[in-house]
Formats: sequence, C-alpha cells, structure tokens
Amino acid sequence: MTNASPGASPDASPEAVLGFIDVGEGPSARKIAVRSRAGGGPGLVWLGGFKSDMQGGKAVALDAWAKDHGRAVVRFDYSGHGESGGDFADGTIGSWLEDSVAVFERFCDGPQILIGSSMGGWMALLLAREIRKRSGKASLAGLVLIAPAPDFTEELMWKKFSAEVKKEIETKGFWLRPSDYGDGSPYPITKNLIEEGRNHLVLGTAIDLGCAVRILQGAQDPDVPWQHAFALTHRLPADDVVLTMIQDGDHRLSRPQDIARILAAVAEIG
Repeated sequence: MTNASPGASPDASPEAVLGFIDVGEGPSARKIAVRSRAGGGPGLVWLGGFKSDMQGGKAVALDAWAKDHGRAVVRFDYSGHGESGGDFADGTIGSWLEDSVAVFERFCDGPQILIGSSMGGWMALLLAREIRKRSGKASLAGLVLIAPAPDFTEELMWKKFSAEVKKEIETKGFWLRPSDYGDGSPYPITKNLIEEGRNHLVLGTAIDLGCAVRILQGAQDPDVPWQHAFALTHRLPADDVVLTMIQDGDHRLSRPQDIARILAAVAEIG
C-alpha cells in the first residue's frame, strides 16, 4: 500500500479493495482475506479478536474514519476467521501472528498505527515486536489496544478452567466452549492452542515497543477483567502510555461513544 501525502483529500480515498494472499506452506497453507485502502499516513492496521472478523462494527467504523480522513487502512481475517481460508480449530497464536506479519509486510508502507481488539491486542504487541526486529518498508507509529487480552490462552483460559475442562482438553484434544457471541454456537478450544500459546506470552517481562500506546478498557468487561489491562500497563514503559478506564464499558466497546473514544485515541497518536 502506497502512502499519499498526509494532507490527502478525503474525496481522493478509493474504496477498500478485497484481496487474498497465500500464507504458510504445505498442509498449513491458507488464503488470507485482506481489505486495504490507499491513503495518507500514518496508516492504520486493524487486528481483530478471537472468533471475530474484519466486518465487525469497530473495524468498519475505523475504515469509514480512514476514508473520511484520507488515511491508508488495512483490515484482514486470521485463518479460520471470516472470509479467510483454513479451519479455526487448526489456528494458534503463532499461526495468526504469521498471518499478521505477512499482511503487514505486503500491504503496509511507512509509519503504521496498530489497532488491536481483545486477542488483537495481544497480536498487536507480538506484531510490534516483530516489526522492531525487521527492517522493512513499514514502521511502527503507535498502538491502540481495546480490551487487550495478552496471554489470554494461559491467564484467562487455562488457569481459570475447571479440572473437568482441563481433563477433557488433555484427553480429547479440545473442549467445546459455549459462546455468547456470534451465532451462539460453541467453539473448540484446542490443546494445541493452549500449548502453542505458551511460546508467545508477554506479561512476564518488560514490553518496550518504542512508541505511543493507548489502552481502552471497560470496567464491566466479563471476558477480560480490568485488572488484566493494569497488568499490561505495568509491563509497558511509563512514558506515552495512557490507560482509559470506561466505567460502564463492556468487552465489546462497540457503542457509539466507545467507538468515538477509539477513533480519538487513533487521532491522538497521529
């Protein structure tokens, strides 16, 4: 994606283009669906949540804001999510990070703001770490994390599962978790998801990303407790990290006033 000048006219923004890229090799090969819009910088990269897709309310609102402001934006679906190929049950934090890195390297140019929701918050932290290791055409301008769930496979799943659920995962290789989201169908939590997730834990050490970080957290979030956001802030440098606690906010943070706060955080970074 080529960045136009920061002062690009909103009227010049083209419609978002849907495309697919191939990620992985052999049995793990999959097609990843990407919607990209050319425009000025810093560019915006949306990283969705666990079992979410790029057509959700926050992602679509971000795209609309980018169009109105002449900004470049990239949205995509992890493998096994939305319009992308692959089986959800085969996905892991590592494979979804591989998807994220591939999309970033292919579609992003110049400074980028990563906007991650729930699991996407963890993915944004991991992707930011990868970006800092590499010398590509795109760089990191900042992060906006919405109800971020770093280390959730361990801290919010495995450690909170009952002995019965843990035993089922160990013996059957998965457990069907009831869901209050989407169509309400239960979805598999696999042994591989839990075990592979341990390779990507970030809350045990300092996380120095070298950029601004804005975190928005609902105090009434039943899925990612506000204490989890506090734990993350303690791992980030003190400078240019702002945690906004939304007292009546839930996990989705999809109300008009929540989306306005998210977009304000993006605008504040650049």
